[in-house]
Amino acid sequence: MNHYECGPKLFAAGRWAEVAAKLTDAVGGLYRAGADFALIACNTAHMVFDDVKARSSIPLLSIVEETRKVVEKSELTKVGLFGSRITMQQHYYQDVFDQKNISIVVPSKDEQAFISSRVREELVFGVVRDETRAAFLKITQRMIDEEAIQGLILGCTEIPLLLGKEKFVIPFFDTSRIHAEGAFHYSLSEA
Repeated sequence: MNHYECGPKLFAAGRWAEVAAKLTDAVGGLYRAGADFALIACNTAHMVFDDVKARSSIPLLSIVEETRKVVEKSELTKVGLFGSRITMQQHYYQDVFDQKNISIVVPSKDEQAFISSRVREELVFGVVRDETRAAFLKITQRMIDEEAIQGLILGCTEIPLLLGKEKFVIPFFDTSRIHAEGAFHYSLSEA
């Protein structure tokens, strides 16, 4: 199932029961094909992670939990979160990070709207603009200065196209890479 069969249109319409059903069916197909575990490689779709996990015949590896493990190892206590508007406005990141006393800080409402629009209108199409990168870094610097964030979670699979290559004053956490590495290590532990 591709991202657009289960993604932006259903997300925007708030049709979460359909998202959960489609993902549950997809995970069921992986199980029938012999998979030992599965992942939902989308931060926004994590909105229904618990529902899908509850109906799954195989373990699901959480992008949020894997990211929390890496942030926790870095000994940070307050990190920023960039992502889709849904990811930034819902509490599934905070709920998981609260378990280890790590605070999640999101951009202002206007900054969230800007980030989300650049993801939708540029990054999902592979468009990487220097002015967008500069604006994202400006928001990051504001959050460092005003919110005292110690790191930044790139909580959308497309944001690492824009950020993460350059060094910055705080670490960036690429959730896609973290999730893939977590899956690799999980598969080794299951062997």
